[in-house]
Formats: sequence, structure tokens, C-alpha cells
Amino acid sequence: MADLSTVGAAPGYRPSATLPLRAEFRRQASRRRTQLALGFMVLLPLIILIAFQFDAGDDDDNGGGEFASLVEFATTGGLNFTLFTIFVSASFLLVVVVALFCGDTVASEASWGSLRYLLAVPVPRARLLTVKLLVALAYSGLALLTLAGTALLVGTLRYGWSPLRSLVAAELPPGEGLLRLLAVLGYLAVVLLVVAGLAFLLSVVTDAALGAVGGAVLLWILSSILDQITALGALRNFLPTHYSTAWLGLLSTPVQTDDVVLGCISAVCYATLFWGIAYWRFTRKDVTS
Repeated sequence: MADLSTVGAAPGYRPSATLPLRAEFRRQASRRRTQLALGFMVLLPLIILIAFQFDAGDDDDNGGGEFASLVEFATTGGLNFTLFTIFVSASFLLVVVVALFCGDTVASEASWGSLRYLLAVPVPRARLLTVKLLVALAYSGLALLTLAGTALLVGTLRYGWSPLRSLVAAELPPGEGLLRLLAVLGYLAVVLLVVAGLAFLLSVVTDAALGAVGGAVLLWILSSILDQITALGALRNFLPTHYSTAWLGLLSTPVQTDDVVLGCISAVCYATLFWGIAYWRFTRKDVTS
């Protein structure tokens, strides 16, 4: 039986062969925003490391409390330096980076006027979205790994290979500490799927890349603010940011996984919902740009 998608098409045309992943990877790698985003993931741990060298010896400089203790831990080993870098990046910087990769991918093509030409190749709409989404997620994951890998490298070279310490756990041997950090990165990657889904949806419904990126970040911040309002009661459990810090349970002794499991379920459900709406909208959208 003939494939309906190729009826009337030129001989040899295969929808699955259009817009290959490697071509999209190369296109995105050549873009300035990709290079700057990944470059900053390398630069940030170096900036933090240099900042720590300006310690004036005043114990009150860091304002005391939990953050001051984290700063003290950060200079006791490469694993602790990596944990500190993740801690200061997870709530905003990584959100912006993921929103940038996923929110810019379709909207930028529309703003440049090249989206309709891609569809005229012809690239099936569902395949175009799938390829762009996979590449955006891959670069988002690469950014997360680049940040953590650079922090671990420079932190270990400067402070040595020492046990992992935190405010919620006993001292962990380096091997176990590394596994805990990998688990933290895995959980953050799952949680950030919500940002990826929201930014991708906004990228489909608007031609303004900045609007898609900024909208996703602002909605994430709004959810974080609402999560702090205890008057909302149990409704807070349904906010996409409610379990965003559950990764701290992966550092405790013993490991606390209840909120981690709930956070993964919540993130996957939200991301799937956003992506589903994005596909539904784009396959029915009148593309004129």
C-alpha cells in the first residue's frame, strides 16, 4: 500500500530523510547564541573560582546562614565546588539557558522568514518540530554537563579531590559523592523539561524569539513566587516549580526520594502537555513567515 505522505511527491522523496539531525546540529552550533551560552557555562565556574580568591578573611562577608556555610564548603574540594556552582545556577541561570535553546529554535526561523521555506522543501511539520526539539534538548543537556564538568575540573585542580559535604548529609566519600552529583544533574535535567516544554510551546505560537524565551522565564518565576504563598495550601503541589529543589534530598543521609519521584512525575506531565499542545498548534498553523 502506498504511503499517503509521498503520494504525488517527486521520485525518491522520503519524509524521514528531510532535515537530518546532524544538519540541524551544525546549524545550531554555528549560531552565536549557542556559542555564547556554552561559552558562559565554561566561564561561570572560572568567575566563581576567581571570586573566591578575593577572600578578605571576614567571616561575616557572606551574610552568615546557609549560604555562608555553602561558600565555606565550596572551597573544600572539587565536588563541593561543583555542588556550590549548581546551587547558585539551578534556580535562574539554567532556566534561562534552557529557555533560550528551546524558545528560540522555531520562533527565530519565523522571525527570519525562513520557516516557510523549510516547510516548502518539503519538511513535514511534525518532523521539523521533532528535529528542532531534540536538538534544543541536546544542547540544553550539553550546557548542563558543561557547567558541571568545568566546575568539577577547575574545582578539583584548585581544591583537590575531597569528600562531598553539605548541610543535609554526613560527609560522603568522593566516589559516592560523585554519584550523588550525577543524580542531582539527572533530576535537574528532568525538572528543566518543564521550561523546555513551555519555551517550545511559546516558540511555536509566536514569531518573536525574545517573547518565547522571556515568557517561559517569567512564567517560571511567577510559579516560584506563587509556591512561596502558603495560603494556596495544597494547590502549590500542582505548580511546576513546587519540586524544583527536591534534588537536595539526593544529598541527605539517608537519601530522600519521595519528592524526587513526585517532581519527576510532575515535570514529565507538564512537559508532555506543553509539547502536545505545541505539536497540535503547529500542525494546524497557517505559516506565513
